[in-house]
Amino acid sequence: MTFDEVERGVYFAVYGGPSWIANPPASQGPRPFSSGQMAQVELGVDLGERLSLGVFFMGSANTAGSDYIGYSQGAASGDFTMLVPGAVLRARLVGFADSQEVKRTWIYARAGAGYAMFSPKKLLPDSDILVFAGPGVEYYTRLRHFSVGLEVTGNYLASKGAFGFAVAPNIRYAF
Repeated sequence: MTFDEVERGVYFAVYGGPSWIANPPASQGPRPFSSGQMAQVELGVDLGERLSLGVFFMGSANTAGSDYIGYSQGAASGDFTMLVPGAVLRARLVGFADSQEVKRTWIYARAGAGYAMFSPKKLLPDSDILVFAGPGVEYYTRLRHFSVGLEVTGNYLASKGAFGFAVAPNIRYAF
């Protein structure tokens, strides 16, 4: 029996790291630069060596000072969270072979969209569409099923006009 050096197929991935929103959604008042953390889980399938499709669930917690009132007209202020289910596409663009001629290191582009729900509702009552895209690098370990990576994504909340970015180290397991 021969085993593949890099396992592909159905996969489970976990992402996490810092995120920032340059201009959080608001109807009036200041829109301060907001930092926070994000975590994401993804379930997907590899379509050959270069493409992957998946679904994800992402959560983020963003800090915003007491002067940030969002859409609350002053009834609420401060920090907010975001929960986003959605879909994602990854395209591996360039692969680099190791000493055994196995392409273990890949540079990729990843793009996705999801339905963003905010909390507290008093601060940000309406949902939005989150779109994101960015480059990353992924290394398939010699443990066959595992890969580790790092990506930087630009984020945009479509109807609110808020943009930001995230830096996400990740680990992936292919079944």
